Amino acid sequence: MAAAAAAAAAAPAPEAWPELELAERERRRELLLTGPGLEQRVREAGGRLPPRLFTLPLLHYLEVSGCGSLREPGPGLAQGLPQLHSLVLRRNALGPGLSPELGPLPALRVLDLSGNALEALPPGQGLGPAEPPGLPQLQSLNLSGNRLRELPADLPRCAPRLQTLNLTGNRLDSFPAALFRPGALPLLSELAAADNCLRELSPDVAHLTSLKTLDLSNNQLSEVPAELADCPKLKEVNFRGNKLTDRRLEKMVHGCQTKSILEYLRSGGRGGGRGKGRTDGPEKEEARRRRLKDVRPFIVGAVVRGMDLQAGNALRRFLTSQTKLHEDICEKRTAATIATHDLRAVRGPLVYTARPPQDLKIVPLGRKEVKAKDLVRQLQLEAEEHRKQKKRQNVSGLHRYLHLLDGKENYPCLVDADGDVISFPPITNSEKTKIKKTTSDLFLEVTSATSLQTCKEIMDALVLKMAEINKYTLENKEDGSLSDPEADAVSGPPLGPSTSPSAEKDGSAPLVVEQVRVLDEDGHLRVVYPSKTDLGCAAPHVTVIR
Repeated sequence: MAAAAAAAAAAPAPEAWPELELAERERRRELLLTGPGLEQRVREAGGRLPPRLFTLPLLHYLEVSGCGSLREPGPGLAQGLPQLHSLVLRRNALGPGLSPELGPLPALRVLDLSGNALEALPPGQGLGPAEPPGLPQLQSLNLSGNRLRELPADLPRCAPRLQTLNLTGNRLDSFPAALFRPGALPLLSELAAADNCLRELSPDVAHLTSLKTLDLSNNQLSEVPAELADCPKLKEVNFRGNKLTDRRLEKMVHGCQTKSILEYLRSGGRGGGRGKGRTDGPEKEEARRRRLKDVRPFIVGAVVRGMDLQAGNALRRFLTSQTKLHEDICEKRTAATIATHDLRAVRGPLVYTARPPQDLKIVPLGRKEVKAKDLVRQLQLEAEEHRKQKKRQNVSGLHRYLHLLDGKENYPCLVDADGDVISFPPITNSEKTKIKKTTSDLFLEVTSATSLQTCKEIMDALVLKMAEINKYTLENKEDGSLSDPEADAVSGPPLGPSTSPSAEKDGSAPLVVEQVRVLDEDGHLRVVYPSKTDLGCAAPHVTVIR
């Protein structure tokens, strides 16, 4: 009895946190904890936030600042605050890691952990999981004023929509390579890492296609890669306080505008790392930047779940239907090209872009890795050999579509989070995302040089045809033991984890169509499918999630 009484006396009284009681009673969406009494109360709670805080599921904004006794947020944050949009934990004593990790926080947009004592953010003690993304909506991350020596390599996968990243005032000597992989952070527009110990900036920084502001002042850089000039939206750079070996560039970063600095790098100034000066003339430079707009600029995507391709000849019928659509409504791929992927093999986020033929590498279906220019040449030689053998002008298969690339300086492609090209329309897809008989969840892609409306109309036709095939398969309960010799054909693009196995075989399981959004380089919505006006005549055995 005496021990129980002592334990009860040691427990903090409910009124020790009147702010929480008030927030719960008034159903508040914002809460600020600060002031002189906060530090003592947090210390009594074991250096953590009180568990009662995590019973306020309506909170959108939470700030706990200036508390020298707050060492970790405490367990229950992710589960208890699912609607949190902004989390501000600045000027506390968080560190050396975060235990447990913060995420998953599916609605979080702003995270401020500045002015703490963080030294590392390893898996399990960091921002959240990478698969699926722990912070899928995060736009702004402030880690300035900590003691970080390295960034987590999985940061782009944990927070794929990041727009602003502030790393100022840490102890970083390098960036993780994953930060600059193609498509890793397609929306990142501001990167600040001043007052660190950075020794090198990778030429792959050019893959940050939305970057507008870069501040790497007061580091230990000796060179600036010429590839930095390839960032198409870059407007402001700061390299002051480094020790650049290029004397002219050193003077320019202190007195010239960003435009002049980038022109110097682009024209072959010795600022380019490892002697890589840009020597292309203005015509070649402009042609290299034209990218998609001169090739195949329109793309629409959709996710379809619950497709049964295991039974009998279901896969063969599915692939044959794509071929017929390509011949008819797609006008032999001149109007559009259909592509389909096994969703389980797709690593998002994805970037739809264009590359010169010599720079585009892909592992085509049924072939080894090859550059696009060499693949096209191989197909041309195969077509010529086919003509000789058959003694006629017509060719079959992929060879029929080679003329669609004639005269193109860049080829369209879809690149995944690993930097792998998984789609090369209108020619082929990658072996990486090939459709198999075990595939049940698919990503569908339609690309076109004509219009977005063309893409949508063809996507409608494809989805309805898939629903028809699936309905037939389920109703006829075919024998799944039959082999399907066409299991190696397929086409297409991007994202999302696979959740549903094979469709139920009771004849009633509907095909589920999920919405996919396509954003431009500024993060603005370009197209969404299916929208309210798409699939208006969907069959009863199709469920559309908008």
